Amino acid sequence: MKKIGVSLAVSFAACAALGLSASAAQPHSSYWYPEQLLKWSPGADPDAKFNRGSIPLQERFTGDKVNANASKDPKIVALSALNAGTSGVPSQGSDKFAANTFGYWQYVDKLVYWGGSAGEGIIVPPSADAIDAAHKNGVPIMGTVFFPPSVYGGKYDWVKQTLQQKPDGSFPVADKLIEVAKTYGFDGWFINQETEGGTPADAQKMKEFLKYLEARKSPSMQIMWYDSMTKDGAISWQNALNDKNEMFLQDKQQKVSDSMFLNFWWRDLAGSAAKAKSLGRSPYELFAGIDVEAKGYDTGIQWDMLFPQGKPAATSLGIYRPDWAFNSAENMKDFFARENKFWVGQNGDPSRTDTNQAWKGMAHYVAEQSPVNRLPFVTHFNTGSGQQYYVDGKLVRDKGWNNRSLQDILPTWRWMAESKGTALKPSLDWSDAYYGGSSLKVEGTLSPVNATTLKLYRTDLAIEPATKLSVTYKTSQKPGMKVALTFADPKDEVVYLDVKDKVQPGWTTETFNLTPYKGKRISSISLVFDSKETIPAYAINIGKLSVSSVKQEQSSSLPAVKDLKVTGSDFRDGIYGDARLEWTALDQEVKQYEIYRVLPDGKEEFLGATPNNVYYVPEMKRSNKEDTTVLKVVAVNGQYRAGQAAAAAIKWPAYPKPAARFKTDKTLVAPGEQVTLIDQSTEVTEEWLWTIDGASPSTSTDKQPVVTFAEEGVYSVTLTAKNSAGQDSVTKQALITVRKDAGAAVNLALGKTAKADNACGPAEGAANAVDGKVTGNSKWCALGNLPHWLTVDLGAEKTISGFVLKHAEAGGEWAGFNTSDYTVQVSADGVTWTDVLEVKGNRAGETNDAVALVKARYVKLNIVKASQGGDTAARIYEFEVRGLQ
Repeated sequence: MKKIGVSLAVSFAACAALGLSASAAQPHSSYWYPEQLLKWSPGADPDAKFNRGSIPLQERFTGDKVNANASKDPKIVALSALNAGTSGVPSQGSDKFAANTFGYWQYVDKLVYWGGSAGEGIIVPPSADAIDAAHKNGVPIMGTVFFPPSVYGGKYDWVKQTLQQKPDGSFPVADKLIEVAKTYGFDGWFINQETEGGTPADAQKMKEFLKYLEARKSPSMQIMWYDSMTKDGAISWQNALNDKNEMFLQDKQQKVSDSMFLNFWWRDLAGSAAKAKSLGRSPYELFAGIDVEAKGYDTGIQWDMLFPQGKPAATSLGIYRPDWAFNSAENMKDFFARENKFWVGQNGDPSRTDTNQAWKGMAHYVAEQSPVNRLPFVTHFNTGSGQQYYVDGKLVRDKGWNNRSLQDILPTWRWMAESKGTALKPSLDWSDAYYGGSSLKVEGTLSPVNATTLKLYRTDLAIEPATKLSVTYKTSQKPGMKVALTFADPKDEVVYLDVKDKVQPGWTTETFNLTPYKGKRISSISLVFDSKETIPAYAINIGKLSVSSVKQEQSSSLPAVKDLKVTGSDFRDGIYGDARLEWTALDQEVKQYEIYRVLPDGKEEFLGATPNNVYYVPEMKRSNKEDTTVLKVVAVNGQYRAGQAAAAAIKWPAYPKPAARFKTDKTLVAPGEQVTLIDQSTEVTEEWLWTIDGASPSTSTDKQPVVTFAEEGVYSVTLTAKNSAGQDSVTKQALITVRKDAGAAVNLALGKTAKADNACGPAEGAANAVDGKVTGNSKWCALGNLPHWLTVDLGAEKTISGFVLKHAEAGGEWAGFNTSDYTVQVSADGVTWTDVLEVKGNRAGETNDAVALVKARYVKLNIVKASQGGDTAARIYEFEVRGLQ
């Protein structure tokens, strides 16, 4: 990367002086209830700029089929939860390697970004990185409007609010849905009304709402209706298109919605197809649903009804929750293996799906499509996540990341490895990369018998008078590799480009001049591996494959971005800081903008990249008490050539003295029993001094000392935390109680009477929190406004020493649903309450908090922040009150 032409932007402190936002909180993807959406505007939403998709919807084509059974007529829509929750979704990826980087776009015609819940919000646009990944692959992506069933917290008021109409005939929520899609750059909405309580008049109003959307949306915007509500307003899944629901698809000569997702229990798709034709609509605008959320490719499907042998498909196919592949996987490698089997079948080859397996994969039914139809075409086989990040073969980040905006167009066929012997095995490899986080790896025994042709990309690339192809690879052996190009005319003509067959260290790039083939169109790109000698443990990584014109190759590097500024900043504990950056997008074609941090030793660390002109710099740790940190923004062109850098300087606050905090693993112990003192002081602490009354040892300079008490009694603990800037002390009086009967401590709440402010349903009431069960979905769940509360009557006054909470993750749910902030109070009479515990920022699935002994009959748990994001639903699988009977 070039390091010249650096322009310095304003510092954080200067931003404050200019009146800019002082907050740099992590921007998150949007979600709303109807009344919130009506109040929303992009100008007033500080996160809106971060939630825009930046890549336009690309064109794509089908080309020749590789699977004789596949059809070009039926379509596939995937209803996929690409993120684990509706709330708490970072706008531009995160620092985790494990992410649902869906990669089989070639079989999907539309993708519905599935989301929404009663506890978070019911109107959910796609996250910006999902928009970018879909558009890069030529796939329209839709947001979700989800009115939940009452049992899941649905409120019919939300339907009424959505359908409110002004005297002029306009529907304000419909206008907002159009505004959101236009602002964020996605392609429409999936409308799912499953809340009970509707009337025939409501159904008519819903039809008018949909007609209003159709009339005012852009031609490229799509509305898909879910088969749930009927013409009488009831929720009654028809599993078909019939007289009860046709009004939501077509009203005489007027289109009401662009397509319909039929429910999962269909029995007569031919009837639905005939009904669509009678309305003047294509049967392929109907999507027969299959629910794979629980069993994935082990789900039993009536494939012959949908795709009858030797006949046209009855309708299109709707897949509910193909994210099963990610949710059920043990790791990322397992995820990619499951996804491969799901989409291309047991053989892992889209051309060989006709096996005796019931699940043959989507490649058996629909032909793959490709967006590789213009120059330059460059791929690094980057999946959109990684354990490291590389730039031109150099490691620039040595920790996990994910951002679907950075995902390359992955091979059209995964995998078609053809050989007369035992074919080499291709895979996507995260252990090494040339650019991004992954590369293509090919390995096995290479020999004349095992010579392998690996078909990769369906293309439609016109060779201009000066066009080049390059391949970048790494191997410790002779590459034994050719690039095979198939031309469209004369049909299926193949030329082979020989890579120099010699051992070369590191990443090696071979470039071929395609000028002799000018005027031809490349219809596919393959790699061929062959050797005159047998190589038992052959392995090669392909880090880059590109086809571009010489003019594109020789284009000048991009200039530095202009107007780079910091629009907000936050600091925590004096050693953590984050920032929001913004700049003016360049007029030239930019692949992505890369953001780097300059470390005190001058080295640069890759923080992330985006095709957008805003970027959130995640929380950085201060290095060696540095006063200033420089952030660089570099534009990268379509050839992945870095331009000049612009920079912004961060001025850190004065280095702080520590804040002393601690807790203990227990407060009620027997004589001689060990107690661990757990330091929770701020991270700047450099020295610790503990004073523990009556303990052995009575003082300690360890960060986390272990002590014992020989005599019964009640003892206090003091911690002094120190560093070069100063010190702070905290004393907890009467904290440790030493009693001979301490070993008799039990769960005092088990089976006792519990009450709560709310419940998600009859099966998720307060009693579940004290039944001693975590399995079988035995939890207390509460919907509605925060705070939620749960009280337990212990039956009589008891001696209490602590509390154990088993949150969502303990019950097998997503960690994002773990309770973040809560308090515990105690009372003698259930009227007057005393605070005994406050927890903020918890992320764990199970928490164990000891408190100084207190006597009480009643205990109250207050849920202040119910999840890691914006979900307001409490999820407590067990609430234990530890103490003595």
